[in-house]
Amino acid sequence: MPNGEGPADGYGPLEAVSCNKVNLKKIATHWPDMLRVAGSLITNQVPAYDLLRMCGREGHPTPLGAAFAEYGRIDKTMHLLALVDNTYRRLMNRQLTVQESRHRLARAICHGGRGQIRQAYREGQEDQLAALGLVLNAVVLWNTRYLDAAVARLRAEGHDIKDEDVARLSPLKDRHINCLGRYLFNIKASGPGQGLRPFRDPDAVEDDED
Repeated sequence: MPNGEGPADGYGPLEAVSCNKVNLKKIATHWPDMLRVAGSLITNQVPAYDLLRMCGREGHPTPLGAAFAEYGRIDKTMHLLALVDNTYRRLMNRQLTVQESRHRLARAICHGGRGQIRQAYREGQEDQLAALGLVLNAVVLWNTRYLDAAVARLRAEGHDIKDEDVARLSPLKDRHINCLGRYLFNIKASGPGQGLRPFRDPDAVEDDED
């Protein structure tokens, strides 16, 4: 909360956590320097190491670093106040769920679920991680196209598919994808695929070869 006294009747349920105040004087004093630091970050004119030295020395914040800390408390306070709103909390939970699903899919794809980077040199690890990101995006694209086609087909067949249900569909699924084995792609011989594969008939008897 800014400098000054709080309301006469307190902060209600937030009274227990309303124990600090933002020092606006520190921010106002160092505001020009803070703008220069922000500009240096955006334009990459100053190395990050030098910027860190400007904000702290020997484990203690410099006056400029203390001003940044006070400014950060404003944003932190606004974030905590927003958390009081149930709608905002539900939005955060949805975002966290999507991110965790992406990490789970990446772990499943990485080395067939083993999830280990064994290259001892940095360039090799970077190549593996870049390839993982490419395959992950390909899976998401594949799932998205087929989910969209499946919804369109069900609607064409007269099924009532609600938009709020479609909004909950996720392309971050992998149970239908075999992440083990070796794969050979000969695009020159076979050419790129045309269209989507036919959908599975849910009433058909499946083979139990797997």
